[in-house]
Amino acid sequence: MTDYAAARIAMVDRQVRPSDVTSYPIIEAMLEVPRERFAPAALRPVAYAGEHLPLGPGRVMLDPRTLAKMIDALDPDPEDVALDLACGLGYSTAVLARLTAWTTAVEAEPSLAKAAAAALTELEVDTAEVLEGEPAAGAADVAPFNVMLLNGGAEEVPEALAAQLAEGGRLAMIRLRGEHGRCEVLLKRDGALSARAVFDAYAPVVPGFARAQAFEL
Repeated sequence: MTDYAAARIAMVDRQVRPSDVTSYPIIEAMLEVPRERFAPAALRPVAYAGEHLPLGPGRVMLDPRTLAKMIDALDPDPEDVALDLACGLGYSTAVLARLTAWTTAVEAEPSLAKAAAAALTELEVDTAEVLEGEPAAGAADVAPFNVMLLNGGAEEVPEALAAQLAEGGRLAMIRLRGEHGRCEVLLKRDGALSARAVFDAYAPVVPGFARAQAFEL
């Protein structure tokens, strides 16, 4: 039987800390949240492995190192309101909920959204909610957001999300350019977004975040 508590400590010590993630609140959250509870049942024994876990066609649960570094780059504040996009089974939501005042998660796949909400309820995470909907549309009814996290790759940022980001807000995503990817943090200042590259990473493009194909004669 897998010793998940020991695996959780090893994950932080071998994947998170060596990746220059030194924020104590992030480390504490990743030590506390049972990642296996948010992994597909068949993959729970490898929930703490250093690789993405498949959630379905084109969808993954980000590996611990990538997620930790993305959240660290967002530099969440305890008073921030967060938007967790394409949350999958809700692990990133549970982590963000421990670092912010409130986290709204958006998931397009009904079965994943339902399972994420159930896991958060079971673990008594009372500072988060899961909405079923398209991540590219965000959650306009509860905007604006101080931090946004996209659990996957993107070729472009939908205008709807930029509009929901508060002044001074940050959005972390894995920007894809062909076969290469890099985590970027977009900062909103004076209504405009500026990008800062953080580290190399790769994940499949989340539906709704692909670049529109140009019409060719």
